[in-house]
Amino acid sequence: MTKIKIAPSMLSANFGCLGEQAREATEAGADWLHLDVMDGHFVPNITFGPLVVAALLPYTVLPLDVHLMIEQPERYVDDFIRAGAAYITVQVEACPHLHRVIERIKEVKNVKAGVTLNPATPLVLLEEILPYVDLVLIMSVNPGFGGQSYIPTSTDKIRRLREMLDHAGSRAELQVDGGVKAENAAEVVRAGATCLVSGSGVFNKKASIAENIARIRQSIAAAQSQSQG
Repeated sequence: MTKIKIAPSMLSANFGCLGEQAREATEAGADWLHLDVMDGHFVPNITFGPLVVAALLPYTVLPLDVHLMIEQPERYVDDFIRAGAAYITVQVEACPHLHRVIERIKEVKNVKAGVTLNPATPLVLLEEILPYVDLVLIMSVNPGFGGQSYIPTSTDKIRRLREMLDHAGSRAELQVDGGVKAENAAEVVRAGATCLVSGSGVFNKKASIAENIARIRQSIAAAQSQSQG
């Protein structure tokens, strides 16, 4: 059975104690930590850069999964590699020379390369790059802000991407980010996702980080049980 990964999004964590929140998510059984880097140009928000990524390293043993929602990401790839990113994902829409950027990331030992699409961007733009990537991310909200609701049509897009990956013989992670929480995690997993990014579904005042991760894990287990039944 495929291990479905949970990657809490630090965008929804308490920035006043980011390191402690990372430690708590780690101890609660998260698989990766997801960091959304925003520049105020490609998306209408500004978050954090390489220094914050590096500052989290003492607080976790988990892979740091960095999503660059920025223009000209090739200018900063090396900075995030040096900061300790294990995965670096770039937007198809921001990279006219996508293959070159992916190859640069993959030149570095132990650093994985990913690509992502905005909700209205068609999957056809992935066809030529699929053989080269370790991760494909489906955005199930419009990027820029945490706490948004899952776009329902994303489920079919996830399903179609799963078919594309399987047809290509790709072992890339199929990651989904945007409005994912315990209530819809099973739907996303049944569609074919292997890694769930969850921000407000993990970091909220309704329950502890550990309780929220456990609830998502239960939803994942239910989906996998149904698929085997």
